[in-house]
Amino acid sequence: MRNPIHKRLEKFETWQNITFMACLCERMLPNFQLFCQVAEQPEHAKTYQNILNLVWEYLTVKGAKINFENQLEKLEEIIPDVNEYDFFGVVPALDACEALSELLHAIIAGETLEQAIKLSQISMQTVATLLETQQDCELSEAELKSAVEIQEELDVQWQIYRTLNECEEREIELIFDLKNELREAGISNIGIKFNQ
Repeated sequence: MRNPIHKRLEKFETWQNITFMACLCERMLPNFQLFCQVAEQPEHAKTYQNILNLVWEYLTVKGAKINFENQLEKLEEIIPDVNEYDFFGVVPALDACEALSELLHAIIAGETLEQAIKLSQISMQTVATLLETQQDCELSEAELKSAVEIQEELDVQWQIYRTLNECEEREIELIFDLKNELREAGISNIGIKFNQ
């Protein structure tokens, strides 16, 4: 699904795109946490959160030395196999892992634009998949666009974009604020609230 935000991300600097991606991963975290709880893999949820924490550290601590190749290997070990689970939760959990993987690849390669666009699409796709699963049918682009849940997802992405767009240069405070706001809300892109 086309999102007009994608054209605008081209004007972002690397740190803005990485922060945008980290925010979207933060919003997918509860989906993965809930899946891990149901699948009885609490240590996997911790691993995901730790990797994401390191990304925030990379964004906010000057000269932070983090081996992201190593983090990517850890992430690959916890990606769920869709064929092993027969409940819907594995789908948003897999999307969350794919999103974090894109984020790590972006940091490692130093190429952030394509990844930021892809991550935005993954997050919207999770919402679309949920809607189609609930309604048990494939929805047209028009039907998806008019869905409240998709509108909400777009709104959040725009909100994050606008906040970052107002920054002339990397503002550590602002990055912390975005992270804390999303973490305190603790609600995922598909409305899951995971209580620690």
